[in-house]
Amino acid sequence: QVQLVESGGGLVQAGDSLRLSCAASGRTFSSYAVGWFRQAPGKEREFVASISGGGGSTVYADSVKGRFTISRDNAKNTVYLQMNSLKPEDTAVYSCAAATMLATMNQAPYWGKGTQVTVSS
Repeated sequence: QVQLVESGGGLVQAGDSLRLSCAASGRTFSSYAVGWFRQAPGKEREFVASISGGGGSTVYADSVKGRFTISRDNAKNTVYLQMNSLKPEDTAVYSCAAATMLATMNQAPYWGKGTQVTVSS
């Protein structure tokens, strides 16, 4: 079992930065790939970024490439999402998820409850 708790969301202005954290329980955290997803009101959940268990592989949605960076510290059981140059369209609830493989992230069995990010124009 893996339990995930997100933090770091908030209200910022366009162009600002935020860093989200996804803290995980469990001694085998490094064996899980972790992804960030977001869901805006009235929209489908969408993939944002993911990182392999060892941190050597990352994947990004085209909409965030060059602005967001995913990283992890397995010693702290935490995955981060550094978000720069935020835009109003980045406003959403951001959730992290854990899966055994990057390729199965969309079917991840473990999910956090999410943290709200609001970007004002």
